Amino acid sequence: MKKLWIIVLTGLVLFLSTDVFAQADASGCKDHSLFPSRMPDYRIEACKVEDFGRYEFFATKGPKTPVEGKFTFITYAYTGQKGAEPSGLAMVRNYENAMTSVGGEVLQSDPNRWTNGKIVKDGLEVWAQVEKGNGKIWLRIIEKKAMEQHITADAVALGNDIRSTGHVAVYGINFDTAKSTIKPESAQAIAEIGKLLAADPGLKVFVVGHTDNVGGIDNNMKLSQDRAEAVLQSLVKDHGIVAGRLRSAGCGPFAPVAPNDGEEGRAKNRRVELVKQ
Repeated sequence: MKKLWIIVLTGLVLFLSTDVFAQADASGCKDHSLFPSRMPDYRIEACKVEDFGRYEFFATKGPKTPVEGKFTFITYAYTGQKGAEPSGLAMVRNYENAMTSVGGEVLQSDPNRWTNGKIVKDGLEVWAQVEKGNGKIWLRIIEKKAMEQHITADAVALGNDIRSTGHVAVYGINFDTAKSTIKPESAQAIAEIGKLLAADPGLKVFVVGHTDNVGGIDNNMKLSQDRAEAVLQSLVKDHGIVAGRLRSAGCGPFAPVAPNDGEEGRAKNRRVELVKQ
């Protein structure tokens, strides 16, 4: 009899332990701070966070919208009573209400399957999409940002492009938004231009500023000119380049190297180029 009770109790403990573990979230996973709660009787089955990723948000008509930035992907699995799972409409409306309650905007939706929207808060633009099917809820969030540029061309590479094409785009020179103030992290790229010019004393260049198409034409023309002049002045003052070897110019948005439809393209278009005189 005593042995029988041990077997029964052991089985009960194993059953309860299995049930507890079945309800637990996947290791290392948690709800996103944008949606700190979730639909009832769901656990996190899997999650993924990328510091810089891309996702194309659904559209009921027209093309999908690609957005880049910090990417969070969470998969929720239903663990409740069979037949009692919330409807797709209930899920869609819950997330839509959550977004609008913090000042967000619902963009597009299929009321029984998915919805997406964006929230702009404290200068950060966040896109979110939630989708339901087969006992799962998939939540995708992009905290929008341009890719941080870690690699800048060195003096040798800049010189090779100047000789082969007569011009070269110098990435890694960044400015305060809508201003010509050079950010401190731009020092390395400008120093490489200085090395290029110091190594070839006969080389004269135009320093040309370019912008994306956000904002008015006149403002962008002035901004591109001012940014080019700021780089020129840095080369003269900080690297001893003779001012007569340099001339600044601004092209504004008139010479893009990528479409301005998304942030990735706009980031490529916001650049400084060297053009051989």
